[in-house]
Amino acid sequence: GAGYVGSHCCKVFKQAGWKVVVFDNLSRGHREFARYGDLIEGDILDMDALVTAMTAVKPDVVAHFAALAYVGESVEEPGLYYRNNTVGTLNIVEAMRSAGVDKMLFSSTCATYGVPLRTPIDETHPQAPINPYGWSKLFVERMLADFSAAHRLRYVALRYFNAAGADADGEIGEWHEPETHAIPLAILGALKPDYTFTIYGDDFDTRDGTGLRDYIHVSDLADAHKRAIDYLLNGGQSDVFNLGTGVGTT
Repeated sequence: GAGYVGSHCCKVFKQAGWKVVVFDNLSRGHREFARYGDLIEGDILDMDALVTAMTAVKPDVVAHFAALAYVGESVEEPGLYYRNNTVGTLNIVEAMRSAGVDKMLFSSTCATYGVPLRTPIDETHPQAPINPYGWSKLFVERMLADFSAAHRLRYVALRYFNAAGADADGEIGEWHEPETHAIPLAILGALKPDYTFTIYGDDFDTRDGTGLRDYIHVSDLADAHKRAIDYLLNGGQSDVFNLGTGVGTT
């Protein structure tokens, strides 16, 4: 809830009249962004802290954004990603079971698809990740399906394409350290004459030779998360949805 997508979602949740409680270790987020409800500082690898928080809050729905999300870092430090993203999610699901919480909204990724066999990519596209980050999320999707079958957990997994943009009110925005995303780096290049914006590749099979990405505004992502939670609260069964525009930008 102190990270990029999570904080924008928390704002929309609060605007919907929901009580928001954030559980975050602040390792990749910002305390200033956890401003839309109570903050419990804790780590998803700390099972005791998770169970204590889950039992005390007893949430109607757990919205899970607590992942590491740098593809390059996942290749260099795969253990970090499997431990936090996969084992950490297992901890969350077990803590939910112990507290009698049975609904989860999971922040997944289009990285579970790997190299596209066809475009646009839909939810039936084969999943064959090409990096540990994608695998760490795909393992979670498999885990959630198994827990759904065995323990009646109901979940929605949202496979993001490329989140971009910022809250229109200017309260929160994109703030990564280090910043690796193309749009904020392009803006940085426009604002700072001494910064060089680097384009990686000019020979792709696209209209201008540069890489093609499906960018979706983070506020549209947040709206989709609210709709997914409404779906679960209204009795919707476990499902997965892609979150993108279907239109690529070079």
